[in-house]
Amino acid sequence: MIQSLLIANRGEIACRIIRTARTMGIRTVAVYSDADAKSLHARQADEAVHIGPSPAAESYLVGEKIIAAAKATGAEAVHPGYGFLSENADFAQAVIDAGLVWVGPKPDSIRAMGLKDAAKKLMQDAGVPVTPGYLGADQSVERLSKEADAIGYPLLIKAVAGGGGKGMRKVDTAADFVADLESCRREAKASFGNDQVLLEKWITSPRHIEVQVFGDSHGNVVHLFERDCSLQRRHQKVIEEAPAPGMDAATREAICAAAVRAAKAVDYEGAGTIEFIADASEGLRADRIFFMEMNTRLQVEHPVTEEITGVDLVEWQLRVASGEPLPKRQGELSINGHAIEARLYAEDPAKGFLPSTGRLEYLLFQDEGRIETGVEEGDEISPFYDPMIAKLVASGDTREEANDLLFKMVSSVEIWPVRSNAGFLSRALGDPDFVEANIDTGFIAERLDSLVPPDVAEDHVWKIAAEAALLDVTEADEGLAGFRLNGEPRITVTLSHRGETKTLSSEPAIAGSTTYRDDTRVLVFDYGTTYEFDKSVRDTGTHSAHDGEIIAPMPGKVIAVDVTEGQAVTAGQRLMVLEAMKMEHALTAPFEGTVTQLNVSEGGQVQVEAVLCVVEPAGDEA
Repeated sequence: MIQSLLIANRGEIACRIIRTARTMGIRTVAVYSDADAKSLHARQADEAVHIGPSPAAESYLVGEKIIAAAKATGAEAVHPGYGFLSENADFAQAVIDAGLVWVGPKPDSIRAMGLKDAAKKLMQDAGVPVTPGYLGADQSVERLSKEADAIGYPLLIKAVAGGGGKGMRKVDTAADFVADLESCRREAKASFGNDQVLLEKWITSPRHIEVQVFGDSHGNVVHLFERDCSLQRRHQKVIEEAPAPGMDAATREAICAAAVRAAKAVDYEGAGTIEFIADASEGLRADRIFFMEMNTRLQVEHPVTEEITGVDLVEWQLRVASGEPLPKRQGELSINGHAIEARLYAEDPAKGFLPSTGRLEYLLFQDEGRIETGVEEGDEISPFYDPMIAKLVASGDTREEANDLLFKMVSSVEIWPVRSNAGFLSRALGDPDFVEANIDTGFIAERLDSLVPPDVAEDHVWKIAAEAALLDVTEADEGLAGFRLNGEPRITVTLSHRGETKTLSSEPAIAGSTTYRDDTRVLVFDYGTTYEFDKSVRDTGTHSAHDGEIIAPMPGKVIAVDVTEGQAVTAGQRLMVLEAMKMEHALTAPFEGTVTQLNVSEGGQVQVEAVLCVVEPAGDEA
């Protein structure tokens, strides 16, 4: 058995691996960048090694630094987690060549599944059903157009080296094909250095079904059943569950057997996932489920499989990498109950899901279910990496029980001042169609407006804030603790929220919401969404001064300034555009007024929470 393990990753997956390694008596070594110097995974490991600057390209993606850290600390093995270098065959080979144990599949297996077109051909030869389409080497526009006409519209153009939704376009008509092909190729070339594409038939009512497989060095391969990952936003998974709703025994047997054949075709060792796309227009049927790709690593959503099988997949990875046979045979594995996972991100749904960075001054999870996280209260959400805060996992005897618990867990999340998608997740889990398992990959896109919580507090939230503010304001602050409120209306209080001021009487609190208050503010946590109220304003009926401050939500570059000092603006008018984390974010006026202060110019770099400009409400004195 491996005695010491270096984890070539960060965040929640590094903490997850550390937890299992510790129970197995394995010493752990973490690596960290400048941004992660005080991170949870570095604190939890037995030893931690600094590997470079904050950008991943200068730290977590530099294989030489990771191998050097392993050798310097006496680590015997390297676990790549997921993301970063986990599916890099050259890195896997370099680890092996350095005399270290690679906790993952053989480099040749990674290469075999690395390009979508080659992988699909390999799967066809292995008898695994693949989506009808074109995988040919002739990449001329003429040939691709001809093949597209033969497949029929709508269809999908996919970069052969793609992933994460990049280099992918749905084409609805022949008239759109050439323009979409050129766009797809440009994105693929920029993202992966490879502009080759394949064509696939567009699947109606698509569901994303994947099968967890596991192989060892003794020729054994098993599956651990399927997961449904259909709830996605822009091809990124949001909510995953196991087993797949509506999967009958015969279809499960067919798809899982195909997954095992796929793994055996590449002589697979370790944890892997075979991803399928299902045409669910007539329910899940074996003859309408097609191979998409294989992920040659542990998946983000692996906890739901662990919950229904009772298997620790990280432990299996470490045992298989140590040369042991699989701990269980296929006949010893079974499904018990149901599990659902939601990915909690530091992002603001009301602002187009823009990532939210900064210090987690307040972070509270309900003490139920399973929480996989790489942060604690007081930690920083960095702009350099994926903005995941945690994975919330609930299980139960039935899907209904699991969903009820997860809804409760997500709705009870309390985070400030970093924004999160908890309110968005709460609405998705509570949607009647999700409750009834009427889902496909278009679920979120079709309901996006109703799933995004309002950015401005609704009346019931104002009432909750008033009730909290009217508690004895002279009592000593009790700290950051949520509480339930029961009080009859008594006196009035004046509060301000996002440029609006109201004077209210206290009213009984509404179930499902909790609050925190201090000398100047009240925070209301309402089904996962946080609203801030200023209680230090006078009852003037006007806006408080700081409501007009336009604050940078994260470090970035100002790429456009649309106003000048002294200019009159209307509510919602664009003031400037900030580019951050490869995304553009328009900053708008919170109300009608005048720009009294402008602190930036086009091309300037700004830091998080910098005051970019100030808008004074109409009617106020200059």
